[in-house]
Amino acid sequence: MGIFELLLLSVGLAMDAFAVSICKGLAVKKLTIKESLICGIWFGTFQGLMPLFGYLIGSGFEKWINMIAPWLAFLLLTLIGINMIREAFSQEEEEKSGFDAKTMFIMAVATSIDAFAVGITFVAVPIKILNTGKLQNTLFGIMIIGIITFFISAMGVKIGNLFGTRYKSGSEVMGGTILIFIGLNTLIGYLDTSGVMNDSDTLFGMLIPLIGTVSGAAFVYAGKWKLSEKIRVLMAGASSGIMFSISVWGMIEPAAKGFINGRERPVLPLFFSFCLGIAIQYTLDSIIPHTHAFVEITEGPKTSLKPETRVMLSEIIHHVPEGVALGAIYAAHFMQTDWIPASTPLFLAFAIAIQNFPEALFVSLPVMEKGSGKGKSFFIGVVSGIPVPLIAIFILILIVLFPSALPFIMAMAGGAMIFTTVEEFPIMINNEDNDSGTLSFVICFSLIMLLIL
Repeated sequence: MGIFELLLLSVGLAMDAFAVSICKGLAVKKLTIKESLICGIWFGTFQGLMPLFGYLIGSGFEKWINMIAPWLAFLLLTLIGINMIREAFSQEEEEKSGFDAKTMFIMAVATSIDAFAVGITFVAVPIKILNTGKLQNTLFGIMIIGIITFFISAMGVKIGNLFGTRYKSGSEVMGGTILIFIGLNTLIGYLDTSGVMNDSDTLFGMLIPLIGTVSGAAFVYAGKWKLSEKIRVLMAGASSGIMFSISVWGMIEPAAKGFINGRERPVLPLFFSFCLGIAIQYTLDSIIPHTHAFVEITEGPKTSLKPETRVMLSEIIHHVPEGVALGAIYAAHFMQTDWIPASTPLFLAFAIAIQNFPEALFVSLPVMEKGSGKGKSFFIGVVSGIPVPLIAIFILILIVLFPSALPFIMAMAGGAMIFTTVEEFPIMINNEDNDSGTLSFVICFSLIMLLIL
């Protein structure tokens, strides 16, 4: 585990303490610096001690742990992450009491239980930052976890005191997602026998699309404003143009090159894979109840799900082929294929992040306009984009295990993305004047084509 993974792990672990710190801030009418420091010290100290205890206990069973190390790390981190996400959906509120030693001790232990399990994984996946022994590296990593938790918890109290519960659910979801992601990345490193995936490019690249998602969802905090129809059409056109161009030039065109190797008629597997991707996406669109934002068009079977949940599911369906495309292109890069430029994966990750910005906005904003609070609207927007990195990492694992599947999966992703784009674009633009949306589509399609080629 390198410094980048350690920093992400530290932030992910601190999110639970961050959420509780916000609740602590809510219980105080006038917050002092002393109370912020008290909260930071308690949470930071226990967040550092717990992984140390976990590491020391796990070291006694190192022989057995090493036999199942990557799978154990994957399982523990995934379970921790899922539990954090589950708690984000829970309606139960954290106890809002004072800053006395008894209260802070209980809450510090409760929020650091996950860190104990993570400490056990340090035996399976050792920290490698300093040019020293395993124990010194572990102590350094534990110190980083404690310091980051200290600052995040101290800030959490202040944020809770100023803004309320708006960030609570979103922070827990992001923290849980990061932990799941690191667990998956650990498993990938174990499955990769070539050693080309030992750097941080995988983790960094897969998380880039979340930048666009979080930024778009966060616009609900920009104040009281309404998205104009003209701007909405321009953003929808740009998003669709980017996605369509990625489908053609980032997936289908390189997939055709991949099929050429060893095949006399590469067009047939390309055609059938393309059609299979469309069929899968059509099936998801048919069996999952969802509502398209702004136009209130509901598809899929009848359900009692809340309107905001149906809007979120609409965007999740949209993000499935994006996650497949992202995982496939990074798999191609790390398998060092000669038919995909080395710069393409990072570029496509940023392109997906750019088009995820309006997509998250198109979820959070209409949900807020229907009466939901800003915190809930932000939370729903963030959750809608989480499938992208999770699906991407799963696809990467699949292709590492079965390298010959790469061009098939790329062609399938291209077909699915084209289906989604063609289905949604007429819905997202108005019926009176489509010129601005069309021009926006064409311009963004051309720019992505130019940059890829």
